[in-house]
Amino acid sequence: MGNAQSKSEMAETAFLGITKSAKGYIWRERLDEAGRNLGLALSQIAGITEILGRVLAARGATVDDVEHWLNPSIKQYMPDPYVMQDMEKGATRIAQAIKASEKVAIFGDYDVDGAVSSALMKLFLKAHGLKGPLEPEIYIPDRIFEGYGPNPDAINTLVDNGANLIITVDCGTVSHESLAEATKRDVSVVIADHHLASETLPDVDAVINPNRQDDLSNLGHLCAGGVVFMLLVAVKRILTKEGYYQEGNPAPDLMSYLDLVALSTICDVVPLKGLNRAFVAKGLQVMHKRQNKGLRALGDAAGLTTAPTPYHLGFLLGPRINAGGRIGSSELGAKLLSEPDESEAERIAALLDKLNNERKEMEKLTLEEATTRVGDQLENAPETPIIFIGSKDWHKGLVGLVASRLTEKFRRPSCVLSIDEKSGTATGSLRSIASVDIGRVVQKARDEGLIVKGGGHAMAAGLTLEIDKQKEVEDFFANELSSTVSLERAKMGLNIDGAMTANAATPNFMDQLERAGPYGAENPTPRFVLPSHRVKFSKIVGENHVKCTLEASDQSRINAIAFRAAGTDLGEMLLDRAGEPLHIVGQLRRNSWNGRETIELTIEDAAKPVKTF
Repeated sequence: MGNAQSKSEMAETAFLGITKSAKGYIWRERLDEAGRNLGLALSQIAGITEILGRVLAARGATVDDVEHWLNPSIKQYMPDPYVMQDMEKGATRIAQAIKASEKVAIFGDYDVDGAVSSALMKLFLKAHGLKGPLEPEIYIPDRIFEGYGPNPDAINTLVDNGANLIITVDCGTVSHESLAEATKRDVSVVIADHHLASETLPDVDAVINPNRQDDLSNLGHLCAGGVVFMLLVAVKRILTKEGYYQEGNPAPDLMSYLDLVALSTICDVVPLKGLNRAFVAKGLQVMHKRQNKGLRALGDAAGLTTAPTPYHLGFLLGPRINAGGRIGSSELGAKLLSEPDESEAERIAALLDKLNNERKEMEKLTLEEATTRVGDQLENAPETPIIFIGSKDWHKGLVGLVASRLTEKFRRPSCVLSIDEKSGTATGSLRSIASVDIGRVVQKARDEGLIVKGGGHAMAAGLTLEIDKQKEVEDFFANELSSTVSLERAKMGLNIDGAMTANAATPNFMDQLERAGPYGAENPTPRFVLPSHRVKFSKIVGENHVKCTLEASDQSRINAIAFRAAGTDLGEMLLDRAGEPLHIVGQLRRNSWNGRETIELTIEDAAKPVKTF
C-alpha cells in the first residue's frame, strides 16, 4: 500500500504525469508555485513576457537584480582583483618583469582552458613589449609522455632557456616538487590556477587560486581563463598607477580579450553565474567581430557562418582545440589563439580540424568497447556507484571524452583509465553527475597516498594510479560515493520550464529566451515539452542521430533531432512513427542553412502520454 501511495504521489507531482520516460526519467516542473509567482513579478517589473520572467526566476534572478540578469556587464560583476589571495603579489611581480624587460615563460595545460590562459598571458606580455628575443615561451606538456602539470625536467628546460619568471596557468597548485626546481635556481614563479588545493601550497612568489583553502573571494566558480583575466586587470592597474602607459605606449584593451575568456568559460563547464555570465555575454560580442586571427581561422575551418553562441564554443571550437592536446601536438591550441600571422593561423586551424576528425573516429571505437564492457559489469552489479574501466589499448587523450559519454549513458560517475604496463601506472579521467563532488574524492585519495597524483573539480577530475593499486582505489571511490550517488540517482529527472506547441517556436519567442542567456552550467538552456505531437517523419542521419519532423494537433510542424539516439529506447520511440502521439522534451535552437534561418528542437527525451480515467 505504501509503495502504491508513493507512486501515486509521484505521478501527481510529475509534469504531465510522466514518472518514467524513454530515458527512465521523471519529468518535473522547474518552478513551484512561489517560483511562478516570482516569474510573474519579474515580468511586470522588467516589462518582459511572463515566460521570460519564469525562465529568469528558475535560474536565480530576483526582483533586485533582474535588470543585471538581462544586461550582464563586467563592471557590475567584477570585484577588485585583490580580493583573491596573493593577487597583489603576483601582479606586482609580473609588472616588475614587464618594466625590467625580463624573459618570461608560461607553463599551461593541454585543454581549452589551459590554451586560452596561456594565449591570454602571452598576448598581454607581447602588448607590453616582451617580443622578439624576449617573446614569452609557452610550454604545454605532452599529455602522453609528461601528463598534467609542471614536471622537473620541463621547469629546468625553461630556466635553461633564460626564463627569469615562470607563470603557470591552469595548473601548478599541487606541483610542489616540480616548482621547487625553479626556486632552487632563483627563478620566480607565479601560479594562476583554479583547481582544488591542499592545505599546503608550493613555496613560490604567489599562488593565485580562488579555490585555495584560505581564499575568501567567493570566486571559486571561475575557470583559469577568468582568473588570468583578473590577473591581467591587476597588472594593468599597477602599471597605470606607476605611469607606465604614455603616448606611443598605450595600455592594451583588455576587453578585446574577452572572446578567449568566453571560450574557456564555456569549454571548462564552470557555472554561468555572475561574472562568468558577463564574461560569456560580452565575449560572444567580441568574438562576433572576428578580431582574434586564430579564432577566426578555426571558426572558418569548422564551418561557422553565424554569430557564435555557447553551443558553437562548446561543440565546434572547443573540441578542435582539444584535439591537439588529445592526439596531436599539445601546444597547437595555445599557438593558434596567440598567433599574429593569418596564414599560419589558417594552417594550424586546418590541422586541428583534421585531428578532430581523427579523434572522433578513435573515440567511436573506444566508446563502443567501453560501453559493452560496462553493460556487462552493471548486469552483475547494477548498484555500482562509480564505473571503473580501463585498457592498455585506449589512447590517453580520449579517456575524458569516453568517461563523459559513459556517465551520460549510465547515469553515474565514471573513471576511464589508459593503462601503461611498461611504467606500471594508469592515467584516468573522471566525470560525475550533479551534486556528486568527484574532485573532493580525488583530492582525498591523493592526500591519503592512494594515487600517484590527481586533481580537478566537482564534475571532472584526473588521476594517475599504480596498476597494482587499482582495486584498492576503486573500492575507496565506491565507499566514498556510495550513499551520495544512490541518493542522487534516485532523484534524477528532467526539469521542465513549460509546455508549448510547434507553432509557438517563432523568432520572437527565441529573441525572448536569448535575453536570459547565455546559457550553460548552472544556467541551463530552457527545456520545453511539446505535448502530444506526432512524429511525421524520422530517419537516422550521420552515425547515430535521429532526425524527425514533429506535428502538433493544429498541423503546425517543427524539425527536430535527437543526437546519439539510434539504438536507444528514445531512438526506437521516435523511429516508430506508427505509434500514438508522444510528449517530446527538448531545447530550441536557431539553425541557418543556405541563408535561411529555421528553429529546431534538440530532443532530449520522450514519453507516451499517461492515460487518465
